[in-house]
Amino acid sequence: MRTVITLFTVLVATAILAPIVIVARMFGSREGEGSVPQRVMRLWARTLNWAAGAKIRVHGAERIERTRGAIYVANHVSWFDIFAIAAVLPRYSFIAKSELRRIPLFGLGAEAAGIVFIDRENRKSAFESYKTAAAEVQRGRSVVVCPEGTRGRDYHLRPFKKGPFVLAIAAQAPVIPTLIHGTIDIMRKGSFFVRSGTVDIHFLEPIETAGLTYEQRAELMERVWRRMADAMRDLYGIGTNEFPIARERERTA
Repeated sequence: MRTVITLFTVLVATAILAPIVIVARMFGSREGEGSVPQRVMRLWARTLNWAAGAKIRVHGAERIERTRGAIYVANHVSWFDIFAIAAVLPRYSFIAKSELRRIPLFGLGAEAAGIVFIDRENRKSAFESYKTAAAEVQRGRSVVVCPEGTRGRDYHLRPFKKGPFVLAIAAQAPVIPTLIHGTIDIMRKGSFFVRSGTVDIHFLEPIETAGLTYEQRAELMERVWRRMADAMRDLYGIGTNEFPIARERERTA
């Protein structure tokens, strides 16, 4: 029953709210935390969490950046990672794979709301998208990225892709490592079944990028990965082998 309720809510909420964002953009809706697109995105996410019975607990809320743009780097194991974090952040956008743009109505609404789509198969196009995202961050909007690329089947931290860290250095914006736990119990990868549960979002100590250069992207990536892996082990007893990050570092050196 929870699955049916959530699916119905997704369809209805998207059908109602996506056109509002599209029309607001057509008429030049202002930017900012209280803008129509930002309010609609938070409402959409909170509505889906409510339908799924997902209770959100935030840890380290004082680390949420409210005065400048930041890069939130989050682990990714469920669609509800996105819904959970979208429900609690102020002015923000997401880096999303280009396939989502093709979803009827949702894609148009997401693009109007400021979501930046990345074509991972086209390096030149992806680079231009990251440049667009960096400009948005410099204007004060935060960006949420999931550097593992795809959803995992458990909470062990996987190798990171370098793009989000190139973005952070280009924007000279702080990286806020963000740990999400509990979403697998709500909706796991490969399943459409939804169950109620509690999601814990941990905003960890930020890592500044001011003064870093493109050549230091691997170093930044490793610092963020280690901070998140250490937190996952300390908070939930889930240890991660350090080999994957070393392998990724070799590829991106």
